[in-house]
Amino acid sequence: MCGRFVRSSSIREISDYFNVGSPSFESEPSYNVAPAQDIIIINNLGVKQLVKCHWGFIPNWAKDLSVGYKMINARVETVTEKQSFKAAFRKHRCLVIANGFYEWQKDKKRKIPVYIHLKSGNLFGFAGLYNVWTSPEGEKICTCTILTTESNEIISAIHDRMPVIVPRYKEDIWLDPEIEDVELLKDFLRPFPSEEMVLTRVSDRVNSPRFNSPENINPL
Repeated sequence: MCGRFVRSSSIREISDYFNVGSPSFESEPSYNVAPAQDIIIINNLGVKQLVKCHWGFIPNWAKDLSVGYKMINARVETVTEKQSFKAAFRKHRCLVIANGFYEWQKDKKRKIPVYIHLKSGNLFGFAGLYNVWTSPEGEKICTCTILTTESNEIISAIHDRMPVIVPRYKEDIWLDPEIEDVELLKDFLRPFPSEEMVLTRVSDRVNSPRFNSPENINPL
């Protein structure tokens, strides 16, 4: 599962790193991104673009935003079979921009928060799916989910699932809406290599989404 993550880079840093044009909107960095909040994704509608999106996928048939709370993640094992995600997997794939994510390690009666990021310190994109949902009032809202897979060796001691991180050399293929080869795309959805990741124990304050500070990712 991926229920909380970090996007500490600025919009300018994101657009430069992913070679995407600067968007017309502003978005402050967040050190405790939680479900139902706005996140930053990259999609491809003939050209790659940065888009602000609601975290929590909402299918076209849904009547309100609350459905999104149950769809912040989609399992790679079933994503091509679920009616909610099948069409998005073929045409509406995206990268959810992050610098790292949190997971919680069970320790007797409490859970210890751990910050997980790349050894390189680089930005990366989670494999995501998006849908532009139309509310009963006619408002069009971009909504999104993050794909999860089985954990790699370093994360398995904490949790049995992890978000899918798309390697840099596969990003353009993942985003290309003209590619609909399900087996090719599913081959991308593997655990990211353990040797390229770092786990750091951090403060219990990150347990609350209200605590949003650069101190969140400081190692104890």
